[in-house]
Amino acid sequence: MNDTVNIRQDGAVLTATITREERRNALNAQVAEGIIAAISRAEADPDIRALVLTGAGDRAFCAGGDLQPNAEGTPFKLDEAHPVNYVADLFRAMNDARVPIIARLNGHALAGGFGLVCGCDLVVAREDALIGVTEVKIGIFPMMILPFLMRNTPNRLLMEMCLTGEPITAAEGLPHGLVNYAVPVADLDAKTDWLVERIISKSPTGVRLGLQALSKIREMSFDAALEYAPFMLANMARTEDAREGFRAFVEKRAPEWTGR
Repeated sequence: MNDTVNIRQDGAVLTATITREERRNALNAQVAEGIIAAISRAEADPDIRALVLTGAGDRAFCAGGDLQPNAEGTPFKLDEAHPVNYVADLFRAMNDARVPIIARLNGHALAGGFGLVCGCDLVVAREDALIGVTEVKIGIFPMMILPFLMRNTPNRLLMEMCLTGEPITAAEGLPHGLVNYAVPVADLDAKTDWLVERIISKSPTGVRLGLQALSKIREMSFDAALEYAPFMLANMARTEDAREGFRAFVEKRAPEWTGR
């Protein structure tokens, strides 16, 4: 049983809430395991069409890694005989997820917490939430989260955030694409629900196969991607959802998705 992440299902939506409010929902190995468990559950259940990731309370989404008072222990220690890092495991699971992950920023997302945000597919944030990487202020650099940071942050902004350690608000990050929506705190739930509904009303097969293809194509060369894409498109066209989608389009009606 994991008491650091609460997992709740509501219809087609699974919500994973980091419940370390007293530690500003800091990321540790148990939190990573809890989020991975939520992703695995969403992947295994064809009825789940979206995963919402959020934090408990109204102060922090995730304030970063749960650091020791010195540079010892996790996440700084590596077992030479078993060189596995829980952050790497978590980010691999997020990268490979075929169910959309939507971050609901209930509060600040800093350092590793901002890495979590960048690992999600979509982000709805309260406009005053601080986002950024503060590691340089304690003499380190946001190494583990760099792959996601580089994917989601324009280079000049990335350099400024990493080198100064100064966060910005979600509202300031909106024009740079760091979040999809930055709203007043009173509108956070309504906007999140609105976005999630727009996702789960679409073909779950199309979404899952599309996210799978996205994950692969990101790592391919241009020519390799153009060779891979036709095979994925042909495979998608043979699914029940695709055939239903074409029929519904011709018949001018709403499609009835089966997820197959």
